[in-house]
Amino acid sequence: MRRFQSLTIPSDARGATVAIGNFDGVHLGHQAVLNQTRDAANGTPFGVLTFEPHPREYFAHRLGKDLPPFRLLNAESRANRLEKLGVDLVFEAPFDDALSNLSPEQFCQEILTDAYGLARVVVGADFRFGKGREGSVETLKTCAQSMGFEVIVAQLEQFGDAVISSTNIRAALQSANPRRAAAMLGHWHRIEGEVRHGEKRGRELGYPTANLSIDGLHQPAFGVYAVTVDILTGPDQGTYQGATSIGVRPMFGENRPNCETFLFDFSGDLYGQKISVGLVEYLRGEENFDGLDALIKQMQRDCDQARAILSAL
Repeated sequence: MRRFQSLTIPSDARGATVAIGNFDGVHLGHQAVLNQTRDAANGTPFGVLTFEPHPREYFAHRLGKDLPPFRLLNAESRANRLEKLGVDLVFEAPFDDALSNLSPEQFCQEILTDAYGLARVVVGADFRFGKGREGSVETLKTCAQSMGFEVIVAQLEQFGDAVISSTNIRAALQSANPRRAAAMLGHWHRIEGEVRHGEKRGRELGYPTANLSIDGLHQPAFGVYAVTVDILTGPDQGTYQGATSIGVRPMFGENRPNCETFLFDFSGDLYGQKISVGLVEYLRGEENFDGLDALIKQMQRDCDQARAILSAL
């Protein structure tokens, strides 16, 4: 997969068929759009046009608003997921003052046509674009006629009586229902990153953990989860099972959210390696225990419960 993080691309990347959107989570709705994009490309390169930073992050920063983290995937994790789905090209247009102030017609001319030279675009039925979100699918079709690209409109995917959306996935994670989130995502919700050094309390308690930052990401319900873990780099690459604690560790008086994962039957060194933690089932909420002995006993129960759940996958 080729990934471009500017408005300047080589000539051999022009003429592509792309799906446009933020693709946060790359859920089943997004995957349906990608499948339609692949079909429309008919053997020629197909890709995704997205934006960095996320427009919601950009406007919050510009307006001085302190919004809680909301992204399901950072840019790197999203690119990894898109590559696994066979996407050829990812265009990450820099979302800044200049881009945010383009009218719908200017966006079509300057971004879709001049910068990326797109042959056709695929968008959802609710697609809005341009300054103030003034542009609609009909606006896009009108621009396409005069600028020489094709527009394909994909219908929104349903999950029961709800639309599959990043918003509904966030709600499922916040309500401690990772399986409902996974049903809309088409995969376990994953937290990815580089393992960093922590306080090493888990090691002292007999449960060494791999620590990941969740800064900038939507925070699932705090508590303990049964998880699958993909080690992405280093000598121990592979898939493992484990138990993860997400939260602020109230027993130790800390308040910066963190993701700590104990891998079952693993003894390697993961510091500096990249891992991906998939949330399978919520076991319990965060607790403040009456001493380390009580905590250790609960951790053993958590691991036993997680093993039982994961053995049934």
